[in-house]
Amino acid sequence: MVSKEQVRIGVTVTSSNSPARSSRKPKGEGHARRAEILAAAERLFVEVGYEGATIRKIADEVGLSSTALYMHFSEKSEILHEICKGAFDRLQAANAAVVAEAGPADVRLRRLMEAYIDFGFANPNAYRLIYLTRPVEARDGAQSASQSLGGDLFRAFEDIVEEAAAAGRLRGEPQATAQTLWAGAHGIVSLMITKPYFDWVDRAVLTKTMMDALFIGLLRP
Repeated sequence: MVSKEQVRIGVTVTSSNSPARSSRKPKGEGHARRAEILAAAERLFVEVGYEGATIRKIADEVGLSSTALYMHFSEKSEILHEICKGAFDRLQAANAAVVAEAGPADVRLRRLMEAYIDFGFANPNAYRLIYLTRPVEARDGAQSASQSLGGDLFRAFEDIVEEAAAAGRLRGEPQATAQTLWAGAHGIVSLMITKPYFDWVDRAVLTKTMMDALFIGLLRP
């Protein structure tokens, strides 16, 4: 029973029979908390699927109430779009560093492909969301990010292929060559991260073998 004095000074008494409330994390800096939400959502989108990763599940994962999470993101599709945008931004930064390097086009072209593959293996969950999306995920944010930011990435890749063509290094047409090279790099990443149970050879060996085969077949010596 709560006394009048306890009520007057604002003391809250909890009955030992009352169910304990789930602990919530203290309010943190907005930027850090958004990053925490994005990391948890990225993991859940892959583990339980985009549809299965409800706002409540994402909030519970970071120790927030659903209401508190909505203070950072208005809806789940916004979270997905932000994850995809962040992944493309990181990949674009890695690509820009390679594009700025000096040297022959074919050398930078191979370095771009290696950077793409390295990114995929370093960020398997993000890679799944931006490049291995199902229709519902594409509709709710992944496709729009892919069409804009992903399109910019590929155009930069095509520019290097065009440089190689201008130098007389291509055996075929630039656009087909660029798409074939990308398909080869994507194949390694997507297969190895989605089929980890397969008896793969060493990743570096497989990557080098694929790159050697593609460049020997598509580029002139």
